[in-house]
Amino acid sequence: MTTIRLCVVGDELVSGLGDARGLGWLGRVLARTQLPADFQVFPLAVPDETTTALNERWERECGLRFKPDTDNRLIIQIGKADLVAGVSAARTRLNLANILDVAMQHGIKPLVIGPPPLRSFDMRQLQAISQAAFEVCERRDVPFVDTFKPLAKHDQWHDDLSVSVTQMPSQAGYGLLAWIVLHRGWYSWIGLEPKH
Repeated sequence: MTTIRLCVVGDELVSGLGDARGLGWLGRVLARTQLPADFQVFPLAVPDETTTALNERWERECGLRFKPDTDNRLIIQIGKADLVAGVSAARTRLNLANILDVAMQHGIKPLVIGPPPLRSFDMRQLQAISQAAFEVCERRDVPFVDTFKPLAKHDQWHDDLSVSVTQMPSQAGYGLLAWIVLHRGWYSWIGLEPKH
């Protein structure tokens, strides 16, 4: 089996900020997957990173970790940073399209995770960013995990955020994010089986 190298880029959602267990959604997803010994994952989070900044840095950083003879994969987690920085949904769309186009040109298989609903931010604008990302992925036949719609009216998600001091999810919230990723195409995309 070919070695899989997985880079995960995005903002503090990738690092699991606010999770007392330090797992975030990524650690929980990996814990539920039957990983081969040579599976290698590299979380490359930058707090408050916009898709504009991500577009400028991902290829350089991931290029240090990818190798020509490996199965190179890229997860792009989109968060709230574009909204906070005033990046338009159109610019988010263009930035993501650039990232995906370059990745696929290099034979890197991408997966995009959309922004979850975060209570302290404008929900309509977050939903617009999610929709823009979905449309970019749909045109390129790239898997997209929508976290906004499943969580927009989810009581446990909003209860978790209401007690957070970081305005980010805590253990319960990251557990919900992980569940969505696991049940919206993770196993088929990564080509591995659930852990029993």
